[in-house]
Amino acid sequence: MNLETKWLEDFIALAATHSFSQAAQKRFVTQPAFSRRIRSLEEALGLTLVNRARTPVELTEAGQLFLVSARSVVEQLGEVARHLHHLEGQQGEVLQIAAAHSLALGFFPAWIAGLREQGLNIASRLLASNVGEAVHALREGACDLILAYYDPDAALQMDPEIFPSLHLGATSMLPVCAVAADGQPLFDLDSGQSVPLLAYSAGAFLGRSVNLLLRQRALRSTTVYETAMADSLKSMALQGLGVAWVPRLSVEAELARGDLRVCGGEHWQVPLEIRLYRCALLRKATVRLLWRKLESAANSAQE
Repeated sequence: MNLETKWLEDFIALAATHSFSQAAQKRFVTQPAFSRRIRSLEEALGLTLVNRARTPVELTEAGQLFLVSARSVVEQLGEVARHLHHLEGQQGEVLQIAAAHSLALGFFPAWIAGLREQGLNIASRLLASNVGEAVHALREGACDLILAYYDPDAALQMDPEIFPSLHLGATSMLPVCAVAADGQPLFDLDSGQSVPLLAYSAGAFLGRSVNLLLRQRALRSTTVYETAMADSLKSMALQGLGVAWVPRLSVEAELARGDLRVCGGEHWQVPLEIRLYRCALLRKATVRLLWRKLESAANSAQE
């Protein structure tokens, strides 16, 4: 019999919610994918675990009996993982941190250096990732922390009791473009004229905030390029191809050199909050130590 641990966790989530859609949301997968995983579990066991004809769904008698074993197996695996993490911690743990691409380049190095200056000599491994992949990695235990921009919409899909977060800093999205021969921006958002737009592709996190701003302010524009990567938009802006909204921390060097200029007033800027996320279900000594240190620093700053 070939069972996957995630199937057991899926089944436990379904038993708790009595809803395929709610359980899929808690497991950060689509409902069709979640349903296929429950079906795979039933096929592997040769049993029908769920009565799908009832609303809300109910477990069959076999499902109720299997639920006890599923919980026991998951809890035992969790205990083993925590024990191994403890042993690893005595030898020096390596923190696996997933970060948004722009934060991986523009924020992470200085943040880690600051922690080391405070006496936290953390060994880390960085994974540049998009938000969806990072959340999945955190839930599956493939990383310990997520460094990301706060997204109110996504936060509604992340239970703060399971995924607590800490505020690390703030920045903003700036509309930037290349400069003309006289050193002035090639484009002006406040001129009322249509501008070539270097846009984020559909579904990109940073693009949601920018698109909301553009709709609210009714910017006249024509999209000439799309990508999910802020650094790619910056590169296209440097070539003089249009206006791009990118995090300030990604363009500080270009702005200082005069290669790029902000091409609109402050009302065209989008505030961003930087947060660190962890999964409360996964325990690692170094994560707990770091979290206590950051919480203490945050509390001291408020006093």
